[in-house]
Amino acid sequence: MTREHLSAAEPDESDLEVTKPKDWAAGMPGVYHSMKPALENLGVIRTGKTMLALNQKDGFDCPSCAWPDPTHRKTFEFCENGAKAVTWEATPVTIDSDFWAQYSIDDLLEKSEYWLGMQGRLTEPVYKPAGADHYRPISWNDAFSVLATKLNALTSPDEAAFYTSGRASNEAAFAYQLFVRAFGTNNLPDCSNMCHESTGWAMGQTLGIGKATISYDDFAQADLIIIMGQNPGTNHP
Repeated sequence: MTREHLSAAEPDESDLEVTKPKDWAAGMPGVYHSMKPALENLGVIRTGKTMLALNQKDGFDCPSCAWPDPTHRKTFEFCENGAKAVTWEATPVTIDSDFWAQYSIDDLLEKSEYWLGMQGRLTEPVYKPAGADHYRPISWNDAFSVLATKLNALTSPDEAAFYTSGRASNEAAFAYQLFVRAFGTNNLPDCSNMCHESTGWAMGQTLGIGKATISYDDFAQADLIIIMGQNPGTNHP
């Protein structure tokens, strides 16, 4: 697309429309967008059982964020993003063993992240031998054997780094860090460490602190809050 085409496609001020602000953030549209993927992928019964256990005392924590733990919980103690995250994790769509024979690593590198995610959940460990261009399914015993061989060959536990994703559940992350500390190291970076290491370092050098410079209390003192690119009604804090 040429620069002229880009300029022609950009809206000008005449396209802007100012309307009366809504007095609700999510409401029924938010409920609809939360439940639609769940009902389509999980079905009515599984959706009901899953959502009613989300962030409940005898249920499980939402994988989307660190939701607070009030003494009295409401039935629907989650946000739109939380419902979508649980639907994504609980999907019955799975990847079978034939998938790895069909697609080489070069093939997978050409696919979008959305396409990769829509293929479903992994149900078995996979392993890429040296020089191979395909992952291949292996048993859990073989997977643990590969890991144990590599870890036990290290001269120090601190030579290993154990990375975990923010998409992991709180329960899985807790068990994972117990294993890492029992192994003898605290080299346990998470997605925040990896994503924000550069910004944290830069802020530390310029401002003297590598963390956010505001808190929730600051919002009550603000005369103007500008939110760009976000929908607070459907996003966690």
